[in-house]
Amino acid sequence: MGLFPTQTAPPVESIEPAHAEQAVAAIGDPHRRRIYPWLVAALAFALLLSDYMSRQVLSAVFPMLKADWALSDSQLASLTSVVALMVGLLTFPLSVLADRWGRVRSLVIMAVAWSIATLGCAIASNYEQMLAARFFVGIGEAAYGSVGIAVVLSVFSPRLHSSLSGAFMAGGSFGSVVGVALGGVIAANLGWRWSFTAMAVLGLILAALFRAVVTESRLARYAIHDEPVAPSAPVIRVSVSTLFTNTAVWCAYLAGGFQMFTTAVLLSWTPSFFNRCYGMTLDKAAGVAAMFVLLVATGMVVCGMITDRVSRADPAHKWMTGVVFCAISLIALGIGFRLGTGAPQLILLGIGAFFSAGCSGPIAAMVASLTHESVRSSALGTLTMANNLLGLALGPFVIGILADRLGLLESLQLAPLSYIVAIVALLVGKRVYPAGLRKLAAQSTASA
Repeated sequence: MGLFPTQTAPPVESIEPAHAEQAVAAIGDPHRRRIYPWLVAALAFALLLSDYMSRQVLSAVFPMLKADWALSDSQLASLTSVVALMVGLLTFPLSVLADRWGRVRSLVIMAVAWSIATLGCAIASNYEQMLAARFFVGIGEAAYGSVGIAVVLSVFSPRLHSSLSGAFMAGGSFGSVVGVALGGVIAANLGWRWSFTAMAVLGLILAALFRAVVTESRLARYAIHDEPVAPSAPVIRVSVSTLFTNTAVWCAYLAGGFQMFTTAVLLSWTPSFFNRCYGMTLDKAAGVAAMFVLLVATGMVVCGMITDRVSRADPAHKWMTGVVFCAISLIALGIGFRLGTGAPQLILLGIGAFFSAGCSGPIAAMVASLTHESVRSSALGTLTMANNLLGLALGPFVIGILADRLGLLESLQLAPLSYIVAIVALLVGKRVYPAGLRKLAAQSTASA
């Protein structure tokens, strides 16, 4: 098989006359059939970059806000965690709504909402107003990750799902890189308000472009189904409750959330770490921190590709690759944060950052393989909820509270311990994975 997704088109004569001309165009242009899925992936990825640029630009201006408004570390952390908290609370219901109401329409509305809320951050005059604006950023971003990846996976073969999931989820880290680095430069030269303004304008432009190119009808034409679907076959739907009755899926949710705990800490606190522990200026600290976030993003992509390769013969190997990635990061970060400043510490922190979210793609692929395609946005939304509540919201906030009492460095030394819980969940998940697949097959049969 080639790199691009393929699917067998139904005979033209079997299609309703009203759609025959459209079908002939799609069938007669194989080049277009190959390009369009990648265009969808590129635009969804660009919006995800905007999502995390708007979310993480705040980390780059932490020192400015701390000085301007005399904020504590826990208050700074709350400005980060409130976004992840809202994402965690609203991802599932909004993902369910998107599955029923239309994924493309939902994605566009989300992008517009978080961009306008980011403009609200730019005009905030105190901590309370900034917290309110960040609250609405979280509402706008709530289900984008789950619905966006569901859209991307719908037009690609399952054999590419780990790589695509890893690359898509890495978009959050790549967006964080750009948001932190660019936000730091803009803030140092024009002021922190312009950092938020730039991210908001970019989000609105990308939302308009996505709306112009991606439509529900085009996605349906290029869809790759879990099983061959006849044109006249009824659409099979399973109950949303099936997302919570499969033990293997629960293990994936827990592993995803707790492996994201330390990743979130790295995304939020590395600029402040380099500012305080290495004595770097705001823009330099943001630039160096962005390099470490880039390692996080690169690791997600590379680890997803590695996982697809080693699990080609046995999909259950995805669980063990996740265990290995978590163990490497646990050891590297655990030792690195306890060393003195210098090259050895930076090398170990770089290794830990590279593998810190390496099992994100494999976990998303496992969730997709254990849930029916009719509720896949909801399934990935539940994973996003776990990632945010247990990781992106909890991690930075816990470290912020501990930093007020113990100091930032001492708090960062404790963060990698979350990988122990993730490793246990992955090992249990591997054990119950075959039973999870059997349960999925039974649910699909019962709903047919």
